[in-house]
Amino acid sequence: MNNTITTTNFNFPNQKSVYRGKVREVYNINDELLVMVATDRLSAFDVVLPKGIPYKGQILNQIATKFMELTKDIVPNWLIATPDPNVAVGHLCEPFKVEMVIRGYLSGHAAREYTLGKRELCGVKLPEGLKENDQLPEPIITPTTKADNGSHDEDISREDILLKGIVTEEDYLVLEKYTRSLFQRGTEIAANRGLILVDTKYEFGKTKEGKIVLIDEIHTPDSSRYFYAEGYQERQNRGEEQKQLSKEFVRRWLIENRFEGLTGQQIPNMTDEYIESVSERYIELYENIIGEKFIKADISVINKRIEENVLGYLNNGKQ
Repeated sequence: MNNTITTTNFNFPNQKSVYRGKVREVYNINDELLVMVATDRLSAFDVVLPKGIPYKGQILNQIATKFMELTKDIVPNWLIATPDPNVAVGHLCEPFKVEMVIRGYLSGHAAREYTLGKRELCGVKLPEGLKENDQLPEPIITPTTKADNGSHDEDISREDILLKGIVTEEDYLVLEKYTRSLFQRGTEIAANRGLILVDTKYEFGKTKEGKIVLIDEIHTPDSSRYFYAEGYQERQNRGEEQKQLSKEFVRRWLIENRFEGLTGQQIPNMTDEYIESVSERYIELYENIIGEKFIKADISVINKRIEENVLGYLNNGKQ
């Protein structure tokens, strides 16, 4: 499992800085462009797990860029080019300090909170009598604050975002509008693939010109949860788990092995067999979400490949 990319140390022309997130590493080129490298790192419960997953970065990058293309008519985005299967290049933006989470079903974090007896999430009231994975009366927006490196994202209400001045009311109304539009489009695309888009998160930023655009990833299995539509209601009626396409299967495996990112807990050992199974699951996710066969890129010298492709793009005067 050596042919994964878990960290990068590139030095591109006119490079100003590099930001290392949980999964992506972002290079600032001359305060104009961002070169975003999707690594093979896997995070869960806001913790980066110790081993990379082959092809995961390529899968995330290609899903995100395809959905940027499929939604650019309703929401502008930061993307300019994809010079490598693991790389997206886009406009430098100032990111908003919130992530816009939208949920159509009671799943994941929302379901865990509901099970604890909470009937309000991020200021949004939830009805009584829901079961895990039930469809909500209408999609709800449950934002989180952007975390610094290594710290947890935190739920926050619209009221607190405005009260604390994290986002202006004018901008927040645009973020809400874009979030609902993207979720509606994603729901329609998923339905055409025999899937249900359960929940997802979007990140937005402002260009130098003050334009609000979609940044980072969109509708990937790291940022979204999908169910198979066929048999959904029957499984709900029987109280069975849903067949899903997301990295929730990794979270479940961690929970079963007594890890939820809490202080003092040890990350369970990830065997080569388990890592291979996760890689295969991500490929399955890609093929179902995109509706195309996944073409594996050459990963024999993955860092060298990425560096050469990005340099080729930048040196061709694209910056």
